[in-house]
Amino acid sequence: MIIGLVGAPNKGKSTIFSAMTQQEVPIADYAFTTINPNLGVAYVARKCVETELGVKCKPRTAMCRNGTRYMPVNVIDVAGLVPGAHLGKGMGNQFLNDLVSADALVQVVDISGTTDVNGLSAEGSDPAVDVEMVRKELAQWLAGIILRHMADLSRRQDGSAALHELLSGFKATVREIEDAGNKSYLPMSNINWTAQEAVKFSEALLRTNKPMVVAANKMDRGSAEALDALRKRLAGTEVIECSGAIELALVKAAKSGVIEYDRYSNEIKVNASASAEQAKAIAYMEGYVKRHAGTGVQRLLDTAVFGLLGNIVVYPVEDETHYTDHFGNVLPDALLMRSGSTAYDLAEKIHSELAKRMKYAVDVKRKMRVQKEYVLKDGDVIKIVSTAK
Repeated sequence: MIIGLVGAPNKGKSTIFSAMTQQEVPIADYAFTTINPNLGVAYVARKCVETELGVKCKPRTAMCRNGTRYMPVNVIDVAGLVPGAHLGKGMGNQFLNDLVSADALVQVVDISGTTDVNGLSAEGSDPAVDVEMVRKELAQWLAGIILRHMADLSRRQDGSAALHELLSGFKATVREIEDAGNKSYLPMSNINWTAQEAVKFSEALLRTNKPMVVAANKMDRGSAEALDALRKRLAGTEVIECSGAIELALVKAAKSGVIEYDRYSNEIKVNASASAEQAKAIAYMEGYVKRHAGTGVQRLLDTAVFGLLGNIVVYPVEDETHYTDHFGNVLPDALLMRSGSTAYDLAEKIHSELAKRMKYAVDVKRKMRVQKEYVLKDGDVIKIVSTAK
C-alpha cells in the first residue's frame, strides 16, 4: 500500500513526509526543494487482538506496545505540481509518473494563505485553488494517456478490458473503470472519445482509484475562518487541519531526549533535561496539540488508510490453538486488507502459491471452518489450509 503526498510547491509536503516517516529529507522555503521522490515508511495503529485472546504477541515486523499494534505503510513525497504539469511544466511529468502506484493521495495545501498556486510567497491565497489545480492536472494527465491510445481503443469491442490493460500500472480495476464509464455516461465499446470526454472519464476514475484527503497544513499560522471556508468549498472531501512543522519539531525533540512523545495518544512529557527555552517552545506546541487534538499528521495517515481505502486488520496464523506461525511466533503478522477482501485474497497476499493450493480457511476465534469466499472482518484471526506441495 502506498500513500502519495501531493500538492503545489512550498506547501510543506516534505515536512509532513519527514514527520510521518521520521526520515530526514531536504526541506526549504522555496519551490522544488524535492526533485526526486522521497520514499519512506510510516505506521498506523490499532488495538491488538492479543488482549482479546489473552496472549502476548511477537510481531515479525513493526511492533506491539501496551496492546497497540503498529502496521507499516509506504509513503511517497513527490515533486511539487504547478499549473500545466501534464504538459511537462515544472517537474510535471516526473511528478505524475511517480504517482501511478499510489493507492490514495494526501494533498497538502497552505491554510495560512501565504503561498500561491506556484509556491511563491503571497498573501491571502486561496488553498481551494490549489486543490482544483491538482485535480485538473491529474485528470488531464490521465486523459492524455487515454487519448494517445484512442486508435487502439476504438478497435476493441470490450472497452473496459482494453482500458484495464492500458492502465494496468495505474492499479485501476475493471469495476472501477466500468463505474467511471457509467458515471460519465460514455460508451464503453469501440471507445472513440473526445478530449473533453476523456477528461470527464478520468475525473470519475480518479475519485475512486486515487481517493484524496486534504491536509490544511500550516494551521499554526492559519485561522479557523480560513479552515471553515476551505471545508465549505470542498464539501464532500475530508479536510484535516495540521501542522507538519510542529509534528516534526516534536519528533526531533523526542529523538534528542528532551521530551517523550506519543503521536497516537498525543501525550507529551517534558524531561528534566529540557532548558527553559526548550520548555517554553514545547509548551507552545503542547498547547497547539491540545487545541487541535493532535498535530493532524497521524490523522491524515489514518484517514487515508482506514477511511478512504477502508482497510481492516487481519492476523494470519498457522497454528490455530496457539495463534502462532511455524517458528512459534504468536500473532506474527497484522496485515492491512481492503474491506470486502476474502479468505482467498488473504492467502494470495501471503503467497500466490498458497492461494493456488488453498482448500479452505479457519476462523480461529470461532474455531470454525470457512470457505475461500468468506468475507474477512476487522480483527479476524485466520488460518489458511492448503494441499501439500
